[in-house]
Amino acid sequence: MTEERASEQMHEAGAQIVEGVERCLPGWVETCVARRLEEWGRADDATRARTMTEARDAGAAITPDIVGDLRALLATDPAEQRATPLEIVRRAVSAPTRVLQGAGVPEVLRDPFDERSFPDDRYDLTPRTLGDLGDDQLAPLHFVWGIAKARALRSRAERSA
Repeated sequence: MTEERASEQMHEAGAQIVEGVERCLPGWVETCVARRLEEWGRADDATRARTMTEARDAGAAITPDIVGDLRALLATDPAEQRATPLEIVRRAVSAPTRVLQGAGVPEVLRDPFDERSFPDDRYDLTPRTLGDLGDDQLAPLHFVWGIAKARALRSRAERSA
């Protein structure tokens, strides 16, 4: 596969990832907050309503930042990229975390690996794949993007050798 074709695949998959993240991220924030509130079980109706409004606002507020960072990553030459789309999306954990902390929800018990890997994720919300945002097609698109990136870089290296 040529570098040009691999780059096209990266671009196509990247554009679909951006679209999916932009569509799904606000709802993911709300879902995370709702799930932890339900598990906690101590929020009265007024607290639940206020917290869910804050979750909706937090999801709407963080989405443009994450999408902007994704677009910047995808516009960068593959050899210069220092993150993956999933790494960028994982930064969104800060939104539901702030909302849950503000509501007084206690931190959850986490696996030692998760504690080391995601020290700021006090509520065990970090997406394992892009599909965790609520669209099962995002995880395979991330895989396609990664394979295309590897092919583009390999083709470039072979051409330069």
